[in-house]
Amino acid sequence: MGGTGADTGPVLCTARLAMRPHRLEDFGDSLALWSSPLTTRFVGGVVPAEDEVWNRLMRYAGFWSLLGYGFWVVRERNGERFVGEVGVGDGRRGLGAAFSGGPEMGWAIAPEMQGRGLAGEAAAAALAWADERWPRTVCLIHPENSPSLRVAERNGYRPFQETVFKGQPTVLFERRRP
Repeated sequence: MGGTGADTGPVLCTARLAMRPHRLEDFGDSLALWSSPLTTRFVGGVVPAEDEVWNRLMRYAGFWSLLGYGFWVVRERNGERFVGEVGVGDGRRGLGAAFSGGPEMGWAIAPEMQGRGLAGEAAAAALAWADERWPRTVCLIHPENSPSLRVAERNGYRPFQETVFKGQPTVLFERRRP
């Protein structure tokens, strides 16, 4: 098994990254990621409590167990330093049929690892995996989150609607399998 928890999803590798489903021992890295105001600035705007990060980790494991897809922990391939979390989920966000028509892609990169192209590299690997399963994925991004907008654009996402989600301006994107 290689860790505490079930490894129910695939392992993906890129030139610089190794991606695998979350394990219990990833909680500390996940907590550090989501405890940073730089991470949450455009994702709800509030640093979550420890129990909320714990519930996020449980949700990520549940995606794999119940849906057969989910989020990966992203680490450097050499040295295994934590990079972030990237994957595909089902957020049941209530944003209408146009958004709910496909799995939702998401990415969060540790602030100290940003600016190196790692989010785009990890997203591309996750999307290559997703493309084998679905013709379309969606994502939502705050319109001021320039780095995330660039990752989406470089990976083929196109905006299709502007809306408000949980009181925050939001742009909805879709990507069709190439």
